[in-house]
Amino acid sequence: MDTLNLPAPIAAYFAADPETETLARCFTAQAVLKDEGHSYTGVRAIQAFLADASAKYNATTVPFALEQEDGFHRVRATVTGNFPGSPIVLSYRFRLEGALIASLEITA
Repeated sequence: MDTLNLPAPIAAYFAADPETETLARCFTAQAVLKDEGHSYTGVRAIQAFLADASAKYNATTVPFALEQEDGFHRVRATVTGNFPGSPIVLSYRFRLEGALIASLEITA
């Protein structure tokens, strides 16, 4: 099985538990996450949203593809959990600033 060579902050994001400080260290202070029609700005708001989603859906995410486009890194991943339509393939569009995530948009 091939392994993806994800940039360090993206690999850390997928490895982190949403309720830990490890996740908080993946993002810039003013990072923006967009998911399910909502935007979350700042590390604490992002962390709270991800922890809530984790508790609600008990999801596991397995990245399987990475491509770069217009300064963004797009990761496709299979997400399995307690939600209708599981499993589903989602797209994670990251913009990095140095060694941190500045923005993340999650779409189906």
